[in-house]
Amino acid sequence: MANLKIALAGNPNSGKTTLFNALTGSTAHVGNWPGVTVDKKEGVCKKGKTPVDIIDLPGIYSLSPYTPEEVIARNYLLDERPDCIINIVDATNFERNLYLTTQLLEVDIPLVVALNMTDILEKDGDDIDEKALEDKIGVPVVEISALREKNIGLLINRAIESAEKKREATSVLKNTSVYGAIENAEIAFKLREVVSPLFHAVKLVEKDGIEVKNHPHEAQAAEEFMQKNAKDSPFGGDTEAEIADARYKYITTHFSPTLKRARKKKQGELTKSDKADRVLTHRVAGLPIFLLILFTVFHVTFSENFLYLGSIIPSFGEWCASESENVFKAIFFSADGLNSPGAILFYLMDTITVTIGEGLASVMDGASEWALQLVVDGVWGGVSAVLSFMPQILVLFLCFSILEDTGYMARVAFILDRLLRRFGVSGRAFMPMIMGFGCSIPAMANTRTLADEKERTATIRVIPFFSCGAKLPILTAISGGIVMSFGMGNAEVITYSMYLLGMIAAVLSLLIMRNTSMRGETPPFIMELPIYRRPGFRNLMLHLWEKLKHYVEKAFTIILVSCIVIWFLSSFGWDWKMVDDMSQSILASLGKLLQPIFTPLGFGSQLGKWGWIFVVAAITGLIAKENVIATFASLAACLPGLAGFEGTEEGIQEVVFMISATGITIPGLISFIAFNMTTVPCFAAVATARGEVGQGKFKWTLIFWLVSSYLVGTIVYAFGSAFGGATWAIIASVCLLAVAVLLTIGIVWYGKKGSLKGMFKGRK
Repeated sequence: MANLKIALAGNPNSGKTTLFNALTGSTAHVGNWPGVTVDKKEGVCKKGKTPVDIIDLPGIYSLSPYTPEEVIARNYLLDERPDCIINIVDATNFERNLYLTTQLLEVDIPLVVALNMTDILEKDGDDIDEKALEDKIGVPVVEISALREKNIGLLINRAIESAEKKREATSVLKNTSVYGAIENAEIAFKLREVVSPLFHAVKLVEKDGIEVKNHPHEAQAAEEFMQKNAKDSPFGGDTEAEIADARYKYITTHFSPTLKRARKKKQGELTKSDKADRVLTHRVAGLPIFLLILFTVFHVTFSENFLYLGSIIPSFGEWCASESENVFKAIFFSADGLNSPGAILFYLMDTITVTIGEGLASVMDGASEWALQLVVDGVWGGVSAVLSFMPQILVLFLCFSILEDTGYMARVAFILDRLLRRFGVSGRAFMPMIMGFGCSIPAMANTRTLADEKERTATIRVIPFFSCGAKLPILTAISGGIVMSFGMGNAEVITYSMYLLGMIAAVLSLLIMRNTSMRGETPPFIMELPIYRRPGFRNLMLHLWEKLKHYVEKAFTIILVSCIVIWFLSSFGWDWKMVDDMSQSILASLGKLLQPIFTPLGFGSQLGKWGWIFVVAAITGLIAKENVIATFASLAACLPGLAGFEGTEEGIQEVVFMISATGITIPGLISFIAFNMTTVPCFAAVATARGEVGQGKFKWTLIFWLVSSYLVGTIVYAFGSAFGGATWAIIASVCLLAVAVLLTIGIVWYGKKGSLKGMFKGRK
């Protein structure tokens, strides 16, 4: 017998995802909504009387079809009809969250209200009388704390009990002037045997676009009925506004009294979150604070001079340098000072992968040369180079998850919305872009929250500029290679600067698109800032587990296969015989054919005999960005002289060797990073983008990625070569793009004022 299906519905930031994780744990899996390339989460909950399937609906404020995720949630409830709905209500934002509840009551599906974050209410001495609220709403109400997993078993058992009973839909609109029209429409829908007739009737009277389109005859009859029976209304016939007002009045009159506050809040009194927001979302200081927090994240992840103690206390730095000469102690200390948590984990993982590689070589001692090269150098060399960066990716992802769970990332969207709204870019667009730091695929899927199609397309195009975890090995390995080969720069600063470069390039691209080919109205950005709260340890660990599982699966599937293919193409010529000189291989001939194209970017024809490897690495990165460093590792192992570079950590070792073999300059290396950060993302992200934007716009999206990355790489190389040095290459490139952003803003601003109006004629 199939499990009961229970859907989770609630406002954004109500704790819905936390509850989903608490209910399903490791049983969760991600798929797509039928016919829509948008992520949906499903899992099995075994914490109740019987196992049930949990479906996590998109976070929504209402069931009105203003945004794609609202349409998805609405269609799922009406068409798929789960056995029960759990409505998550943020108890700290009681009245606003209950608006969705009044709409869910109109769907004839069993409903349970989960009052979440009640632990926060208790800290303030406030209390909700759940029994009184249950009597007034007419459905079960359970106080929970998803973060602390309080009453989770009770909640799921009450949902199972409710699913076994039939529930008739009810409405809070019975005493309104429009209810006569609603009743009339409901009767019509019942005669036609339409499922959930009350819900459809309310939406029809609201003049809901989907409802009017699907039921034109009933819509006309409802309109005629309202005209005949209309009373004087302060809303001037705007039934949607009248119904929304009636819902809030009902909530205030009937539901709000169940919330008992310990003391009445004084007028103008600020909460702790309000006081924090005065600083973190300050009009002037907000953006610099965000950049400082971002730098701190990178410092914790990459620094080999943690808290700069080695520089602040020279004697401590000298002691660390002496300790780093020991192989084991080098995990914790560097020549500059104490390693950061991310760097410690990186060196620990590197030690493990090197040990495994040596073990494989020992086990295969006596095997044929080609087999040894394939397994130890080609396959394990590539895979281990990628795995070495896994700890740092997890540390970076952990930091971003903490910022998101505390509620700070929502503030970042608010800060950026206030800055760029007048130029056609809303803060809502930055929410999926910031998600791109984790992975481009869910970030692109998250653009469904954008109501304007042009803004959505433009956002999808720039999401890859926010470097995902898969690009981190490129940044870290090449930054480390620059420092070790040229003895200048700082790997931590280079990595941070390249992230900034991608973000600035994204903003510039958005501004240009939204004021030229992607002109359109900027939809209002309405978002309730959640209160600051402490992240849950279990929730964070589940996020990390999902990331780790995905990364390891990728390493031993896509990257493993890629390493084998790369080894084969680099070991055989067109006559299908093994070659002694890799420059005579199939891969070399293909790389040399494309090499001239990348000359303006600094890693083309100007490089030496082995310069084509950079071109091949960039192309294999289109399959999976981790392949870039895996390609370096697989190919460098086939070149003579690598033994002279032993002792350097995995990934960085191969980059150092490739720098020596090709003679590539610092500007060329920075350009290589910039190109890979902004070019076509991995195949999986490309497939997601194709499903989100549609076939017609997809080809232009591919062209946009190719042209943008080529231009950014060319600019970086040109300015880096002109000024010289890693620091100047980065500073000049970042400043140039920043100036371009300011110029674009200025042009748009003055264009709106009238002096350059013709340039953007037709802008809405």
